[in-house]
Amino acid sequence: MGAYLGEFEELVLLTIATLGEEAYGVSIQHDIETRCNRSISIGALHSTITRLEEKGFLKSWLGGATQARGGRSKRYYEITVAGKKSVAESKSLRDELWNLSKVNLSVR
Repeated sequence: MGAYLGEFEELVLLTIATLGEEAYGVSIQHDIETRCNRSISIGALHSTITRLEEKGFLKSWLGGATQARGGRSKRYYEITVAGKKSVAESKSLRDELWNLSKVNLSVR
C-alpha cells in the first residue's frame, strides 16, 4: 500500500472527486459538513489540501477573477491518478477488514 490516508484526507479526496469542476475550498467545506454532519474549519481543510498536494494526490489551479469575489480568483482542485489509486487502496483494505471481521452489523 502507498502513502497512508487519514480519515479526513480520504473524505477530502472523495469530496473533490464528487464535486468535479466545482471543487474549491468553500464548496468542499460545505459538502463535507453537510454529508458528515460535522463542522470543519477552513484552516483545517486547507492544511489537509496542502498535505494532499504535497503527496501528489491533488492538483490545483486558479480560476478567473470575479467581481463578486472582489477581483479574487477561486482555487480549484482535482484528484490525481495517484490520489485515485490511494483512495482505491484504502477502500480495498477497509473492505477486506470488514469482510474478515466478526462485527455484527445488525445492531439493535
